[in-house]
Amino acid sequence: MSQRLMLLDTASLYFRAFYGVPDTIRRADGTPVNAVRGLLDMIARLTADHEATHLVACWDDDWRPQWRVDLIPTYKSHRVAEVVEGAPDVEIVPDGLTAQIPMIRRVLDLAGIAVVGAASHEADDVVGTYASHAEFPVDVVTGDRDLFQVVDDARQVRVVYTARGMRNLEVLTDAVVVEKYRVLPVQYADYATLRGDSSDGLPGVADIGEKTAASLLGDYGTLDGLLTAAADAGSGLSASVRSKLAAAADYLAVAPAVVGVVRDLELPTLEEAGAELRPVAGESRVELERLAADWNLGGSVRRLLKALDRRR
Repeated sequence: MSQRLMLLDTASLYFRAFYGVPDTIRRADGTPVNAVRGLLDMIARLTADHEATHLVACWDDDWRPQWRVDLIPTYKSHRVAEVVEGAPDVEIVPDGLTAQIPMIRRVLDLAGIAVVGAASHEADDVVGTYASHAEFPVDVVTGDRDLFQVVDDARQVRVVYTARGMRNLEVLTDAVVVEKYRVLPVQYADYATLRGDSSDGLPGVADIGEKTAASLLGDYGTLDGLLTAAADAGSGLSASVRSKLAAAADYLAVAPAVVGVVRDLELPTLEEAGAELRPVAGESRVELERLAADWNLGGSVRRLLKALDRRR
């Protein structure tokens, strides 16, 4: 089997699992396990269907890095439950999901699935770094549009988009991104900067929506090219757009660093991280099967073990 790396935007997936699987699925003590079961089922299906040989569950060591907040204070501010000095802020997470995150980590560990995060960075940055340096094809699994910027046909990097559910997965290539947004993946971060994104607290440029942002990037290529045109009285850029860009000058000076994923983190190699998928054996398999019974994860754990067993 040829090698293929799968990168999970893990928080995106376990949030989706939490809301997509009934929370009536619980352990004997009443703790919900819907997110755990949903995530394991996603991993089992995705790795089998897309023939992944390597897998990294990319982790938010810091879901709202201070350096991004320093640049744009509204960044994800609507999702803050508590501001913590000198440490990552506490995110608003349903109690039923909070209780499951340690369980998720435990099961992933027993299954031998690599979990990689980076201090002061989000899972997106871990994804961006691995996707930009992988030596074989990559599938990025996410429910967030932010990662469309890493799609790259030349490097065989695709996004498996989960926003419409596991029954309606969409595989994004260069052509699909262009068809949906009228911009190339390499332009997507600039497009998102101009358009803004309320789900991330990014204001965008007032009165520049998706169509206008795409049109401007079609004409000028990049945000830098657009701003250069705005500074050139003879460029032909309309007075209206010039005015809008000028009003958003402070935002546009910092937003690209916030919106663009980091691609040069110092991360463990795939080998160091233990990313190659293998059957679960020995004490780990015994313990995982025990937890499957104790935590009411039975079918989901069996499906995950079956998916990993194919790597014999």
